[in-house]
Amino acid sequence: MNPLQQLANLGQSIWLDYMRRDLVTSGELQKLIREDGLKGLTSNPTIFQKAVEGSKDYDDLFAEWAPRKASAGEVFEALAVRDIRDAARTFHPVWEETRHRDGYCSIEVSPTLAHDTDGTLTEARRLWKTLSVPNVMIKIPGTQEGVPAIEQAISEGINVNVTLLFSQESYAQVAEAYIRGLEKRAARGEDVSQLASVASFFVSRIDTLVEKIIAQREKAGATPEQKRLFDQVTGKVAIANAKQAYQRYQKIFSGARWKALADKGAQTQRVLWASTGTKNPRYSDVLYVEELIGPETVNTIPPATLDAYRDHGKPRRTLDQGLDEADATMRALEKAGISMKEVTDQLVVEGVKSFADSYQALLAAVAARVGAGGGR
Repeated sequence: MNPLQQLANLGQSIWLDYMRRDLVTSGELQKLIREDGLKGLTSNPTIFQKAVEGSKDYDDLFAEWAPRKASAGEVFEALAVRDIRDAARTFHPVWEETRHRDGYCSIEVSPTLAHDTDGTLTEARRLWKTLSVPNVMIKIPGTQEGVPAIEQAISEGINVNVTLLFSQESYAQVAEAYIRGLEKRAARGEDVSQLASVASFFVSRIDTLVEKIIAQREKAGATPEQKRLFDQVTGKVAIANAKQAYQRYQKIFSGARWKALADKGAQTQRVLWASTGTKNPRYSDVLYVEELIGPETVNTIPPATLDAYRDHGKPRRTLDQGLDEADATMRALEKAGISMKEVTDQLVVEGVKSFADSYQALLAAVAARVGAGGGR
């Protein structure tokens, strides 16, 4: 068993944070499932933007749609639905073998709807109906406006991947929305055992922003005590925050309230570690995989990090180790005068904007390709 396969023995599922047409058509996805134990796949507007701009995989679809005078949004949705549906069919045996715990492919509602509850819910329903396969998840951002949409979607039997979670408080609100959605279904006498959801908790971007703030503070002039605290937290905040979030997961999905749903067959909403590619070259290229391994979790990994972990990863249970150190890191961050709330609030704003910008660039690329009759 290679290091990726061994993670399953530690209770963690590996999903791929990548999508392109030839991943399915070339047989590469099937190979990853067979040889690495891959159990799911996630996509987002940035991933699709790179796929459209960096390949000829979609020339047939663009040529087909060119005479139809359709909008770029309609063409992209046709493209994304085809890719995600075909990937989900490839994962269907995994979905069956894991009794619906894994084998999911995720597709995102438009990032332009991140602050529109009704618009998000309408699009989630439409995508779910259009895809018409059971092992997909609709990605909904964990914004203030997204939370009620998540609850309602779950209550209607739609699988949800909650995205853009950075703070523990937002995570707790999302987990509560999931539970309320299940309770609504159960109260109507409807089945809760077929539903699945993950809460995508973003990791590396936290360290990147904290390091940027530290650099600004040091440039402006920092005391020796502040510098000592900065050294203590640099490169450690994202993992510490994630470990504390996992402790919340264990508390939320326990006790009498959850047991009442579990007795009806409900699955926990697993925490999914997202943004796990290492951005700082000074850190290990598998840092955000190796330090977040634990039961009942998912890690969605970009291709380069997947290759790196297969090559030199060291599987071991780490997620519930070093908790005292994690607590100390978060205390030191606060003592250093860096507000975790301000960090995570900024990251949500930046994340929504980044995905929205990618979505607009994606639509522009699709429009250009369709206008050229599918070619370049």
